[in-house]
Amino acid sequence: MPIIAKILGYLGLIPFLFYPLHMLLDLQWLTSMQAQIAFTQYSAVILSFFGGIHWYQAICEPKNSHQLYVAMLPSISAWLSMLIFDIKITLFVLSVSHLLILMYDKHYLRLPKQLVIAYTKMRLILTTIVIVCHMLMIWSV
Repeated sequence: MPIIAKILGYLGLIPFLFYPLHMLLDLQWLTSMQAQIAFTQYSAVILSFFGGIHWYQAICEPKNSHQLYVAMLPSISAWLSMLIFDIKITLFVLSVSHLLILMYDKHYLRLPKQLVIAYTKMRLILTTIVIVCHMLMIWSV
């Protein structure tokens, strides 16, 4: 796995870590509402991103009949979660969606053998941290 992909993956955690810390430490850079909105929007954008690899694979190397449909689910789930007006429910839906796309990736994503272990390990670490950050946000609201 290219080192730049790993670096970018882990750098993508910065907003996920920043907003819960901001809320828990009661920093005054943003209001609580601004932090909640920014975190939720970032989570939805990142969730949408995960459908892209399935979209590409379904078009270039179709493995099953449902992959193209599943490629759209992260974006739809992210968008629908933004329509929920209770922030705790929104954060919970996003958290579960991140977990579900990880599980789908693990079972259906077909990567070259040299990438499987590195990608799966990285996604498991990243998604675990993302879910913990969602739970911290839910707790701090």
